[in-house]
Amino acid sequence: MKRSIHFLEYLYCHLLIVFLIGRVGFVLNNRDIEQLSFLDAAGACWRGFVEHDLMVAAMLLAIPWLVGLFAIRHSGFRLRAWLTPYYIVMGLAVAAIIVADAVMYEYWQFKLGMVVLSYAASPEGATNSVSLSFILIRVVLMLLLALWTVVPCIFLTPKTLPTGNTERLWYRNISIIWIFLLVSGVLWMHQGDVYTSKPHPTQLANHAAVNPVYAFAKSIRLTKNYDRRYNLLSEEDRSDLFKGLYPEPANDVQDSLLIQQRPDILVVFIEGFGSRFVEELGGLTDVAPGWKRFIPEGIFWENYYSNSFRTDRGTVSAFSGWLSYTDIGLMRQAEVHSSLPSLARSLAKEGYETGYIYGGAMTNMGKRKYLEDMGFANLYDDTAFSSEEKSGCWGVNDSTALQKACKLISEWKDGHHFLVAQTLSSHEPWDVPYHRLDDKILNAFAYTDYSIACMIDSLKQLPEWDNLLVIMIPDHGYLYRQSYKDPGFFRAPMLWMGGAIKTPRRMQVLMNQSDIAATLLSQLGISHDEYIWSRNVLSQTYTYPFVYCNYPAGLLFADSTGTSIYDLDGDAVMMEEPSDDGLRIVRAKAILQTSYDQLEQLHRK
Repeated sequence: MKRSIHFLEYLYCHLLIVFLIGRVGFVLNNRDIEQLSFLDAAGACWRGFVEHDLMVAAMLLAIPWLVGLFAIRHSGFRLRAWLTPYYIVMGLAVAAIIVADAVMYEYWQFKLGMVVLSYAASPEGATNSVSLSFILIRVVLMLLLALWTVVPCIFLTPKTLPTGNTERLWYRNISIIWIFLLVSGVLWMHQGDVYTSKPHPTQLANHAAVNPVYAFAKSIRLTKNYDRRYNLLSEEDRSDLFKGLYPEPANDVQDSLLIQQRPDILVVFIEGFGSRFVEELGGLTDVAPGWKRFIPEGIFWENYYSNSFRTDRGTVSAFSGWLSYTDIGLMRQAEVHSSLPSLARSLAKEGYETGYIYGGAMTNMGKRKYLEDMGFANLYDDTAFSSEEKSGCWGVNDSTALQKACKLISEWKDGHHFLVAQTLSSHEPWDVPYHRLDDKILNAFAYTDYSIACMIDSLKQLPEWDNLLVIMIPDHGYLYRQSYKDPGFFRAPMLWMGGAIKTPRRMQVLMNQSDIAATLLSQLGISHDEYIWSRNVLSQTYTYPFVYCNYPAGLLFADSTGTSIYDLDGDAVMMEEPSDDGLRIVRAKAILQTSYDQLEQLHRK
């Protein structure tokens, strides 16, 4: 009888053990990212236990508590039978969140949130990135943790509860579980951040302390109104801070970079190729000898920054001149495509024939629908290649796909042409037909660099080279032995080259990926009035150069005064060099808030 009365306390302790197991697994699985000492790991476990686990375990037991109160008044009520379905659903959900959080952190380095669901809807991204055995092992671990969570919950719950004289014992049993249920409800409603109250200097220790179920729940935004997603500033402050950051579009060209105003254009859109892999931007040596060879031949933009952390976000920023969002990818939101500006459409109106070539399937994250809606007339994906040419996990390897792009260019007829060639080999699982570097990841990036260099060398032999502008840009960076606290993740190489440029040079101006559209169109003498988030960085109106970048957990803002990185989950400054009393951060907040206001307007159109 005593065990029956106290079954909730037993369940409570059991869930705390489940969270401890998950936290230890998180630290061990991500030890290659950052090694925590035993004391740091123990400290993370203690902070997470006190500030998150006690609360989350109590909230998960709210339903058993309510059902138990009902059962004590109804003799013969089959308590275990009624609660078993809840335990199964709860256990599977908890286990899936814990395992997914530990696994995905290795790639994303932020806590699991609702943003993962947008990528889970396109499972080919995961199946192409990792092996089947990798997925199966993680699924088995998830099922084992679910069993460990569910089975004890079932057997710790009595089949029925004693009634009669013992009813008074229930109401006198105001034990710790009831206190936590009441207090945790208040904490759940008012807890303002994901981190614990005493952050550790080490990012992994902070993230290990965060209960993944709590972090996932906090990421759920109940409102469908995008303009209410981030109310970080009052409307008056937001308006004042935002004023002048994105000036009215101006088509004046203070610095002409091209020999002719309407060249043919090739954009080489490179998977994950951030500054980490380019020596000229302070990156690793010997990874990209092709970049090193070509930089003196072209216009090298030294302070160019990607907008976001994933391909779907970077694609929209590059080819629609639009800002990225922390938890939304516009590539998949087909309902707003017609309201987005499009570089392909702008060029098509001026007589350009448009095309896009990608060696993989265009089904991932709604890529094909977005490209079609943006006006790319000719799309070439893996179906444009023979079965023998499809040798990579993602489809056709870069060397084959880029030589196909070179062949398409050689077949261009009269008129103007705009072609995007997107690479894919510098991506997990790093399986490429090239073996120059011992490090598998670096070798994959070296292979992409080699493939691009071969394509450029081939293009130089064509007569089309004399009228060609080649723009080499990455879609985003890759976290190779670095974290989001390193602004080098967002900093990226951009090189303009080809027979159409006037002279090789280095550009120092700060600019974002989203600024390419307005800057390029201005060079071509084409209006960019509809590109409200894209700035012509060579215009006289560009008087305050800055860059703004984001990822699901944070923001980066850099200007001539320095760089600041802000963690949205923890409401904390991650990096600020030098200090500016938070001015850069509040400007970043103003942009974030305004961008969601604008997104709400798109959905209302």
